[in-house]
Amino acid sequence: MNDVIVYDNRFNANEWFVIAMIVLGLLTIRVLPKKFTPTQTWFTLLTGVVFGLIFDHTIGVPPFDFYDVGDQSNYQLFDIFSYAMYVPFGYLFIYIYKRLGLKGFYTIPYIMIWTLMSVGIEWLCLLVGVFHYKHGYQILYSIPIYLFIQSIHLLLFHIFFPEHKQGE
Repeated sequence: MNDVIVYDNRFNANEWFVIAMIVLGLLTIRVLPKKFTPTQTWFTLLTGVVFGLIFDHTIGVPPFDFYDVGDQSNYQLFDIFSYAMYVPFGYLFIYIYKRLGLKGFYTIPYIMIWTLMSVGIEWLCLLVGVFHYKHGYQILYSIPIYLFIQSIHLLLFHIFFPEHKQGE
């Protein structure tokens, strides 16, 4: 038996939050000086979405089913927009890393800072109703997930775009 949980049935704070995050993120990307090739740009933009989808469909669906996205426990059309919310973060994560010229040890605190920011954004998402935790899930459980995702994100960027190919 798969009962649908309805958290909300109006267009309100959670939808406006998602729209605001997408618009502000894309505007930020638009005004920043260009640092990447088109391939690198697409990689950084899409990586956030891909990681969001992977983890949403790993821990956010049965058998784990630790949280729901949006107004209902089943997926709705607007939930697709919530994945677009991740687009700017993937880009900005790599952009700032490259802009600061971080290497070696400095990568560790950078990932830790982004993990804390990610938990903060997730907390805001909880407050406005974008996410709804279930089955005892807590925000602290997201910390190792963010540490892992961001480490893999940087690793993949370095594998696919070694320094000598970046034209910097």
